[in-house]
Amino acid sequence: MSEKNFWTERFEAERGRLRSVAFRMLGSHAEADDAVQEAWLRLERAGDGIENPAGWLTTVVGRICLDMLRARTKRREDPIDGDEGEVQHADPSAGADEQAALADSVGLALLVVLERLAPVERLAFVLHDMFDVPFEEIGRIVDRSPVAARQLASRARRRVQGLPETPSADYDRRKNVVAAFLAASRDGDFSGLLAVLDPDVVFHADADAVRLGSLAEMHGAQAVATNFKGKATAAKLALIDGQLGLAVVLGGQLKVVVLMEVEGDQIIAIDSIADPARIAACEVEYL
Repeated sequence: MSEKNFWTERFEAERGRLRSVAFRMLGSHAEADDAVQEAWLRLERAGDGIENPAGWLTTVVGRICLDMLRARTKRREDPIDGDEGEVQHADPSAGADEQAALADSVGLALLVVLERLAPVERLAFVLHDMFDVPFEEIGRIVDRSPVAARQLASRARRRVQGLPETPSADYDRRKNVVAAFLAASRDGDFSGLLAVLDPDVVFHADADAVRLGSLAEMHGAQAVATNFKGKATAAKLALIDGQLGLAVVLGGQLKVVVLMEVEGDQIIAIDSIADPARIAACEVEYL
């Protein structure tokens, strides 16, 4: 069997599942087809060196859909197929595997709820809750820690289930924790930083933040407190896509967003994002 035929067969074996993932992410059969086709083109270019084609293709489709959702958020469009109240079904021309993947009925009501989620929340919820993709893999797709990916899915799940997203008392508590971190960082208060950091806190920075001088990863309160001590002078407390964190503004421009996950009275995960495209797609509310 030629190499091309090998990869064609592997891709076709995954096509139905990939289209199902993309449809749940995008809510549009046409856009799902576009995402899956783009994944095939990338597979053709990548070829050798892919040890887990199914996982690799899921990651690629997830990233393609995330980019499409971010572009859609920027345009404020709602390209959901179908009429209100209808259930989405596989195309009549689809193969048996594809029909089986789509036949578990994604109703328009669910798609409407998913449209209200931030792109990263939607991806985390769809991949984990519908397709059992582990948070380690989801974290790599969205450039966040597995802990942060878990929190994204949890927050999305509450919204999908119609539960209160952030009860006021819980929101106030988490806001106070992040505000205490910001104050301790600005004041160079090492003990204050340790007090609000979980002993096993994980810090993760995207490639653009690393190019600006950040470490890619840090583990543990001592390392994170040392790194942030005396810093954050240009940071402001903010909600970023509904998540508490810090917005770093330099020269009047938003340069970095720092997302924080809080459990109890301590921060368990910090994600620093400096990718201009991702920042441009964020909704930021200064507090």
